[in-house]
Amino acid sequence: MNAPRPKDHPDIKTGKVGVLLVNLGTPDGHDPRNMRRYLEEFLTDKRVIEWPRAFWYPILYGIVLNTRPKKSGHAYATIWNNEKNESPLRTFTRSQAEKLQDALGAHESVIVDWGMRYGKPSIESRLNALKELGCERIVVFPLYPQYSAATTATVNDKAFEALMKMRWMPAIRTVPPYHDDPDYIEALALSIEKHLAALDFEPEKVLASYHGIPLSYFRKGDPYHCHCLKTTRLLNERLAKRGNWPQGRLMTTFQSRFGPEEWLQPYTDKTVEQLARDGVKSIAVFNPGFVSDCLETLEEIAIQAAESFHEAGGENFTHIPCLNDSAEGMNVIETAVRRELAGWV
Repeated sequence: MNAPRPKDHPDIKTGKVGVLLVNLGTPDGHDPRNMRRYLEEFLTDKRVIEWPRAFWYPILYGIVLNTRPKKSGHAYATIWNNEKNESPLRTFTRSQAEKLQDALGAHESVIVDWGMRYGKPSIESRLNALKELGCERIVVFPLYPQYSAATTATVNDKAFEALMKMRWMPAIRTVPPYHDDPDYIEALALSIEKHLAALDFEPEKVLASYHGIPLSYFRKGDPYHCHCLKTTRLLNERLAKRGNWPQGRLMTTFQSRFGPEEWLQPYTDKTVEQLARDGVKSIAVFNPGFVSDCLETLEEIAIQAAESFHEAGGENFTHIPCLNDSAEGMNVIETAVRRELAGWV
């Protein structure tokens, strides 16, 4: 006979498998207070800013957090989802989780959730929620196609920090980078082809603009630069196989640099301006490193880069949306998740 369970033993649900989609993060609002809280969490992450704390913190707390919240808040206000009173990143990430849950509906034992590395809902809160729902195994999916220590690694750091606080840990799998996955390359190609086909002009250049990292991170061995270049190479090969795709049309650039360090080049903003000065009249820009449209795509590219191009003499500018929760984008996410769920469901 089985020994009776002690009366004070807590009820524990079991038998489920969890999937946690994790994106970069979002402030709860674009007012200075919410922006400061969000930026503080982001900019105190040692994976993001690797400078010594004794050097960085006086700058962060003395200058950055007293000036940047207002500036960033104004930028967020231009792309805010006013209907839901949230950032587009939160809107799309939630939708991706809901659509993935629908796609995995045949597996009643699978529960899909979503969280943010910075801001809410936190990784820890969602891992605890999945565990309380009976998830003995959880797939953590950092939504970054190209690996970087400042993105994928910090998500995994936070997930395992949460596990360290648990007495009964669920088994964990993390989704690896998928910068060269055929489904991802095909989804990008289809999104570009569909967007360009709907234009009334033909872009002379198409920029694949990735988020940048400091050059020092690359020199320390971060594979991000190599992953980005491989994505562009494979995408160029795929686009060249169908239709008229001139050699040299697709370019790789890097955006969103911060601070005095040299970052990966060529810089997107400088390239956009130079193309216009060189007589290029029409360009398109897309962001293959971002799973969902966010501040860096909707404001930095669709608004700021467009203005810079026009001011430098360019005529036609278009921003190609991220994959977001499109059918092509969801196929990429679902394929990666099903691969990791193999043997678990």
